[in-house]
Amino acid sequence: MASMSAVLSKSPFLSQPLSKPPPSDLPFSSAAFVSFPSKSHRRGGGAIRAGLITPDGGKLVDLVVPEPRRREKKHEAATELPRVELTPIDVQWMHVLSEGWASPLGGFMRESEFLQTLHFNSLRLDDGSVVNMSVPIVLAIDDEQKARIGESKRVALVDSDGNPVAILSDIEIYKHPKEERIARTWGTTAPGLPYVEEAITNAGNWLIGGDLEVLEPVKYNDGLDRFRLSPAELRKELEKRGADAVFAFQLRNPVHNGHALLMTDTRRRLLEMGYKNPILLLHPLGGYTKADDVPLSWRMKQHEKVLEDGVLDPETTVVSIFPSPMHYAGPTEVQWHAKARINAGANFYIVGRDPAGMGHPVEKRDLYDADHGKKVLSMAPGLERLNILPFRVAAYDKTQGKMAFFDPSRPQDFLFISGTKMRTLAKNKENPPDGFMCSGGWQVLVDYYDSLTPAGKLPEVVSA
Repeated sequence: MASMSAVLSKSPFLSQPLSKPPPSDLPFSSAAFVSFPSKSHRRGGGAIRAGLITPDGGKLVDLVVPEPRRREKKHEAATELPRVELTPIDVQWMHVLSEGWASPLGGFMRESEFLQTLHFNSLRLDDGSVVNMSVPIVLAIDDEQKARIGESKRVALVDSDGNPVAILSDIEIYKHPKEERIARTWGTTAPGLPYVEEAITNAGNWLIGGDLEVLEPVKYNDGLDRFRLSPAELRKELEKRGADAVFAFQLRNPVHNGHALLMTDTRRRLLEMGYKNPILLLHPLGGYTKADDVPLSWRMKQHEKVLEDGVLDPETTVVSIFPSPMHYAGPTEVQWHAKARINAGANFYIVGRDPAGMGHPVEKRDLYDADHGKKVLSMAPGLERLNILPFRVAAYDKTQGKMAFFDPSRPQDFLFISGTKMRTLAKNKENPPDGFMCSGGWQVLVDYYDSLTPAGKLPEVVSA
């Protein structure tokens, strides 16, 4: 069976928009859903046309300085401009911007873009059209940095070692309304929101926006850069494979057989709808995640085992890393996840219960209604071209010894394995029921939790 790196060889795809169902982002659990629009509900009529969905704004943004100009730009950034140091999350957002995931956005947001994002979850373009944009992509600075910039209209962005990595031009500095930003993005200002504590609470009281020029492609040198395909590279891969539909599946957790059932059934249904070669974009999130999520390197090992064990077909699956940080902002954030996949060429987006959600940081309940994410996606401004595919529930069928779609007429035959239960089993080196996850993938999870257990002492289980 092909290895994961082989599955990721660089190439493109063909696609076309269809109708509009609802959304998902599977939690670390065995429950999953899927339902399809009928042919009568397809947008734009019944004919299926080949060709990639157009990026937002009409073309992909590429903010990386061309090779011949890099030396000149690096010299300018190193010797002539005031400096702003980036945090690791800032670098991840710079990466997102540079490759066009947020197309047509051309840099860190100025105030008008920030306010449209907060209040409308969209941006209005010069031609009057609207594209979705639900999470602010902004750069915070403090009073000292603002004073140092003075009247300059350009600044150099530097990494934690002081190396220039980008130039921000035609800059605008404006106040950072933290409380308003948090309230409108998360729907709460309760303490304990992971991204807020990591990236907002202690950030500067000013935001700086402008046109971004990234001095060279972003690399992390962590052994996973080969999986970080840009939207342009993904489009090439999908075209090379001759895809006439692309269905994206965002995840931040290991893949179990319920997920695989969902993805393979989605492809089957797309074939029934008349598509000839639907391709799955398995797209794990690769930016910041909260402390109790499985780290990216371990998740990628697990995904590789899923492909090696034949749970997913390498010929019809492209695995790549989505470089965005994770907000855990539920229905607001899932719009960003869906919008970015349009720019990568996907015209179908799979969505499950409580996409991008988390437990309430203070109260013992989920922060968001489990169904609101898929409902919001089906109505979101600027996402009309994207077909939203909501899940049917999948659970472990004890009578068949495998994951299957839940049958409400015999609920006693099904077992729901929560994320907490799965983590507890892996930490205790116990096996889940046969057919729940491929053995190679499960062993990766056991190895990960074993690596966290000094002298056999188990870490505390955290609820999903």
